[in-house]
Amino acid sequence: MDATRIVDLFMYMIPSLVVGILAYYFFKEHTKNEDGRRRFLLKKDLEVTALPLRLQAYERMALYLERISPNKLLIRVPPISSNKEDYESLLIQTIEQELEHNLSQQIYISDKCWNIISAAKNATIQLIRKASLLKKSETAEKLREVILTEMMDRRAPSDAALSFIKEELSELF
Repeated sequence: MDATRIVDLFMYMIPSLVVGILAYYFFKEHTKNEDGRRRFLLKKDLEVTALPLRLQAYERMALYLERISPNKLLIRVPPISSNKEDYESLLIQTIEQELEHNLSQQIYISDKCWNIISAAKNATIQLIRKASLLKKSETAEKLREVILTEMMDRRAPSDAALSFIKEELSELF
């Protein structure tokens, strides 16, 4: 083959190569956009069904935090005897049972939020234990008074967690 024929062959191949490369990039971008659109629509559909479940989980955790707030807990759970150790155990058991009823909610809320709720629970239990160790809390009624007096001076641990839940919910909307 002579050189002019080879050059002519390349001249005919160049436009077809350019069209082929353009078609390849066009279809690549098109499939990428379609995949993104499908993912967006799927995520949107999932959010429609998941949002009520998430909101319900936040509601239940807010209710839990309200229920373990020492002021409300002491009113709701009266002492069964005058023994302060029995009352301390009853309060701690009530807090733990409340959490057990809401354990499944952790899959709908963020890990950070769950950790803050757990920290509030632990801080509340610690507050009860510290109050029980004081000498002035000799009976269950005195223990109640000591805890209530302590709560007058500072915020309940559950209040901080409740504030965090409200902040996290405000980010959803």
